[in-house]
Amino acid sequence: MPASDLDADLDHEREHLTSSRTALKRMREGAEALYAVGGDVAGDGYGAESLGRALSRRIAELADDPTTPLFFGRLRFGDEGDYHIGRRHVTDERGEPMVLDWRAPISQSFYRASAGDPQGVAVRRRFGFSAGTLTSFEDEHLDRGEELGTASRILTNEIERPRVGPMRDIVATIQPDQDELVRADIEETICVQGAPGTGKTAVGLHRAAYLLYLHRERLRRSKVLIVGPNRAFLRYIAAVLPALGEIDVAQSTVEDLLTTAVRGSDSAEGQVVKHDPRMAEVLRRALGRYVRRPEEPIAVSDGAYRWRLPETVLRRLVDDVRREDPPHAIGRERVRARVVALLQRQAEARSGESPPESWVRRMGRSAAVVSFLDACWPAVTPEALVFDVLSDPTDAAEGILSEPEQAAIRWAKPARSPRATRWSAADAVLIDEAAGLIDRLPSFGHVVIDEAQDLSPMQCRAIARRSEHASLTLLGDLAQGTAPWAARNWADSLEHLGKPGAAVVPLTIGFRVPQAVVALANRLLPALGVDVAAATSLRGDGWLRVQEVSDVDAGTVDAVRAALEQDGSVGVIAADSAVDRLAAALRAAGLDSGGAEDESRITVLPATLAKGLEYDHVIAVEPAEIAAAEARGLNRLYVVLTRAVSRLAVIHSRPLPSPL
Repeated sequence: MPASDLDADLDHEREHLTSSRTALKRMREGAEALYAVGGDVAGDGYGAESLGRALSRRIAELADDPTTPLFFGRLRFGDEGDYHIGRRHVTDERGEPMVLDWRAPISQSFYRASAGDPQGVAVRRRFGFSAGTLTSFEDEHLDRGEELGTASRILTNEIERPRVGPMRDIVATIQPDQDELVRADIEETICVQGAPGTGKTAVGLHRAAYLLYLHRERLRRSKVLIVGPNRAFLRYIAAVLPALGEIDVAQSTVEDLLTTAVRGSDSAEGQVVKHDPRMAEVLRRALGRYVRRPEEPIAVSDGAYRWRLPETVLRRLVDDVRREDPPHAIGRERVRARVVALLQRQAEARSGESPPESWVRRMGRSAAVVSFLDACWPAVTPEALVFDVLSDPTDAAEGILSEPEQAAIRWAKPARSPRATRWSAADAVLIDEAAGLIDRLPSFGHVVIDEAQDLSPMQCRAIARRSEHASLTLLGDLAQGTAPWAARNWADSLEHLGKPGAAVVPLTIGFRVPQAVVALANRLLPALGVDVAAATSLRGDGWLRVQEVSDVDAGTVDAVRAALEQDGSVGVIAADSAVDRLAAALRAAGLDSGGAEDESRITVLPATLAKGLEYDHVIAVEPAEIAAAEARGLNRLYVVLTRAVSRLAVIHSRPLPSPL
C-alpha cells in the first residue's frame, strides 16, 4: 500500500477510535441519567433499589480508561464489512456495533483464524498503541495465505511491553491454545499445568470474564470466585477483570474464605497432620459419636392430651436419618420434623382432622421433644467439635492416625472452652471441614484457583464445599510447589476438589519469560521431584547475568542502580531473613523501595511471597540461602528465578546450588 494510503487508513482508524470513545461516553451518560431518575421510574422501594444496583453496576462497567486501547483488532470477512474487536461492546446512536466485545462469537476468529483455516476472514488487522493513542497497524491477508504469527511486531511489542504496576489483561495477545481454554464450556472443569510465563493466570481470569459474558444472569446470582495464594497476588491481578468491564467477581485467599480468627500457631509436624485428608474422617467419626440411639420413650403434652412415642419407633427414626447421612444440623431438624409428624398423625387419628400449624410449631419446640433431640442428636458447633478432637484425639483417630500423629495434634494444655482457644491457621481449615459436616455452605457459580499446587488436601476440600455444583478452573505448576503438602500430581488435587477425571492441559510455551532465564530455571527441574515438561520461550530478548560478589548487600545495591537505567519494575527477591537487611542497604544508598503491596518501582520482597508476581527486572539474591531456608527450597528458588519478564540478575557470594 502506498505511504499516502497508509496514512489515510491510519487517520480513518483514529477517527473510528475517537467516534467509539464518544459513543462509549454517551452510553455511560445514558446509564447515569437513568440512575438519576431510577427512583421515580420504579414502582416501589424494592424495585428502586434493584434498579439502582443494576444501573450502578452498568455505569461501572462502561468506565473508560483513555490510556487503554478501546479496540485492538479488526476483522474483514470478504464483502461483509469490517468488525473492530475490543474490550467491550460499543454501539452508535442507532444501536449498530462500533466495537465488538472480544468475547462475542464472531471475535473468536480474531484469535483462531489462520492461513490454513481462515474461517472466512479475508484480513486480520492488529493495532499498535502508545498510551491510548493509535500509532500503527499490521494486516494479515489470510485469504492469500499471509500470516505473521509470532513474527508480528505489534504482537511482540505488546507481549514484551515493560511490566509496571498491576497485571494487565491480554485480550490483544491471546494465542489459539489459550483461547480454547478461555472459551471452554461452563460445565467443564479444567486444570492448566502451566510452566512459568505461559499465561496461565491470564487464561483463568479471561475465562472468568468470558463465562460472565456468556452466562451473566446465572453467574450474577451465584458469583464467580477467584482464589489466590496471598493478598499481594490478589492486589496484583485486581485490575484485570474491571478493565474488561467485569466487576461482580469475588477475590479471596483460602485463609480469608474461612471465618475463624487465627491467633495461634502449630508445630511443623502438627501442621502436616492437620492438613492431611485423613483428618476429614477423624472429624466425621467424632461427629458421628454425638448421635445416640434413644433408650426411652417420650411423652409430649399439648395441654389437652399426652402423646407417646415408644423407644423402638424413635430408634428406627434415628437410624433412618443416620443412614441418609445428611449434614448434622439438617439431620437434627429432620429428626425433629419426623417426631412431630408422628405426633401429628396420632392427633389426626383421635380428632379426625389436622391440627393447626401453630400446634405443629409448638410440638417441635416442646421441652420433651427438645430434650429428646439433645439426648440423641444434640446440636454442636464446628468449634466445639474441633475442640473435642484436638483436646484428645484418641477415640476419633484410632486406626486412622498413628500415635505420633495423634501426639502432634493433641494440645498439651487445652483452653477452658472453644471460645477461649487461640486457633491456628490449620485449625481454621479443620473448623471449616467441621462446618461442612454440620451444615451446607454457600456455593459459587464458578471458581478460579491460581497457584493451586500449594493447596493442601484439606484446603482443596474447603474450596470443594464452595463449588459443589460448579465448575473449576485450576491453575498451577507442580514445579512451583513449595508447601510441605504441595501436590506431586494433579489427579490427587482434583479428587480432593470433588472433580476427579477433569482434563489436565499443559501449557509449555512461554511468552513472558525470556529463553535465557527459562533455560537457567529448567536446570532445577530434575531435582524437584515432579513430572512436568520443561518450558520453552518464544522470547530471545532480555538477558541473564550471574555475578559472584564478596559483599552481597553492596552487589545488590549496584544491581538495582543498573536496573533503574532500564524501563520497568524492579523486584529484589531474597530469603525471608535477608529482606530487612537488603531494604536497609537500599535506603542507605538513597534508593527508595517498597514491599509487595506498595506502589514503588523497586520492590524488596521475601522469596515466600514471590509466587504469581512478575517484574521486568529481577535481582535474585543468594540462591543458596533461598534453597536452604526450607524443605522444598529448590522449588522456591525455581519460583524466584522465573519472576523476571525481561532481565534476571543473580547476585551471590556463596556457591550456587549444584543443579545450577
